[in-house]
Formats: sequence, C-alpha cells, structure tokens
Amino acid sequence: MRVWQISSFGIDSLEFVERPDPQPGPGQVVVRVHAISFNYRDLMMVKGVYNPKLKLPRIPCSDGAGEVVAVGSGVTLWRPGDRVAGIFMQHWMDGAPTPEKVKGALGGDMDGMLAEYVLLSEFGLVAIPEHLSFQEAATLPCAAVTAWNALGAGDLKPGGTVLIQGTGGVSIFALQFARLRGAKVLGISSNSEKLNRAFDLGLDAGINYNDVPEWDRWAQEQTGEGVDLVVEVGGLGTLPRSLRALRMGGTIAQIGVLTGVEPSEALPLAAMLHKQARIQGIYVGSRQDFVEMNRAISLTQLRPVGEDFPWTHAREVMAKMEEGSHFGKLVMTIG
Repeated sequence: MRVWQISSFGIDSLEFVERPDPQPGPGQVVVRVHAISFNYRDLMMVKGVYNPKLKLPRIPCSDGAGEVVAVGSGVTLWRPGDRVAGIFMQHWMDGAPTPEKVKGALGGDMDGMLAEYVLLSEFGLVAIPEHLSFQEAATLPCAAVTAWNALGAGDLKPGGTVLIQGTGGVSIFALQFARLRGAKVLGISSNSEKLNRAFDLGLDAGINYNDVPEWDRWAQEQTGEGVDLVVEVGGLGTLPRSLRALRMGGTIAQIGVLTGVEPSEALPLAAMLHKQARIQGIYVGSRQDFVEMNRAISLTQLRPVGEDFPWTHAREVMAKMEEGSHFGKLVMTIG
C-alpha cells in the first residue's frame, strides 16, 4: 500500500512510500481509507513543533473515513463493507480523560490515517452517518468532536451566545452545532469574504478584526453583558480579549494555540476573578462523545464544510493549512 510518512521534520520532507498491506490480528480491523482531513495539530506534527521527540517514521493525520475490508478473529462490532471513521484517541472509550486514556492518539503516538489502509482495534472505530460522504465524514474525528465538547463545556442553552474565532474547522463546526442548539453566534475573522461565507451558515454577526481590533468591546456591545461561551482557538495571544468579551460566569473553551505560546499582553487576572470565568481545556473527546455527536448529525442532516484535494497533494495541502487560507476543513480523497 501507499502511505505518506514523516521521515524527517518539515513539510517538504513528507515522503510518499510503499509499505506492506496490514493484516488483522485478533480484535483488529483493516479499513480501506477513502478520505482524510487535516488539523492544525497535523501540521505541527509534520514540522516537529508538536513533539520534537516523535518516533520516526510516522504516518501523520488523525482524521479519516473509509470502509472495513477485513476483520480479525473475535471481532463482533464490524464486518466488511461497514462505513467507519477512526476515533482520535484509540484508548478513550468513555468517561472522563485519564493519562492512560489519552495515549494512543492517531498520527502521533501511533501511525495515523494518511494511508491506503489502516489497522485499528475494533473499538477504535465508529459508524459514520449514512447521509455523509467519506469526504464529509473524514472531517469529524478531531475538529467536530472538539467543537461538540466545547459547546458542552459551556452548558449552552437556547438563546445563549457563542463567540467563534476565525473560520477553520473547529470554529465552523462550533457555528453549526451552536445553531442546532438555538444559540446566537458571533464571529471574528481577518478575512471579510470568509465572514460572508460564515453568514451563509448562520453566523448572526461578525467583524473583521483588522478593521476592529477591539473585538472584545464589540462582543460586549452585541450582547449587553458579554457572551456565554468563547470557543478559543487562538491561545495566549487572544485569551485576554476573550476574557473581556465574556459575561460574568461565562466559559472559555480553550482549544488552540494558533497565536503561539507567549502572551501578547498580561493576562487580566482581575477580570478572570471578577467575572468568575471558567476556562475549560478541550482535547477532542471520547468514542462515546463521537457516537453521540453522530446521532445529532444524523438527526439534523448536518453537513460539514470543506475543500477536497487529491491525496498526492499532501505537501501542498499542508502549506495551505500553514498559510491559513482555507475555510472549514481541508480534505484529501485517497486513491
């Protein structure tokens, strides 16, 4: 089979190579991968930023969908022809996270989905919604589950208000899921054209933060008292404004570090205390979270948003991820 692998760090160092086809052992399943999608974590992994000590070579990418082609002895959950997606953390089935559960992340601790075939535990898969294509389903394992849990962390009620940052995969899923919950969604972006596309998906109000740098004040003006939930993908560079945009008792779902790991200004600890803000770190979720999210997606016939590319373009798609020019998810069709 053909795979993309990290043999040395750097986008240009990604290699397109041959590996033996996997064979299932007891409790294992072979999946023919039809599509994968990229996350910012995959880019950091390829560049050596996420884990400089990553054991190489490593097949990257946590997110993919395909069909079961072979099962090992003892497998009862799947049979050939089933349409499935891999779960992000292969050992986190349900419940709260533990150090043991969060080991085994695809594309990091173990080989990922950027291959023609993958070998996974029967419990490391979920069925994908029937109305979705493989390309659409490939966007779900990381970004969608993360957005789903971000909204859950904020205990968002109908009529509540969510602030999303940018128009990447997690933010667009958060927009879609928030609308399903009957919430109002505010958004900020550096690209007015992307904002217009977000309006088509249900964004209630949005601004270009290059034109309005004080977007925290804008969010306060839009709501009167601040937003209930900030889906925070920027990191320390945006966290101070996120805190100021928040209502008293509100929640920040801290997900990403797109602005780096150094603060752009001192963290407003006084505001954090005065507002009794809750900052909840979100690191994807469990298999059970994925299953429950898929029920909602099936019930509402929600469709993910993204751009599709041939899988021979892995380096080019990684570069596109790095420049941040995409809207929604970046997807590659394998084959």
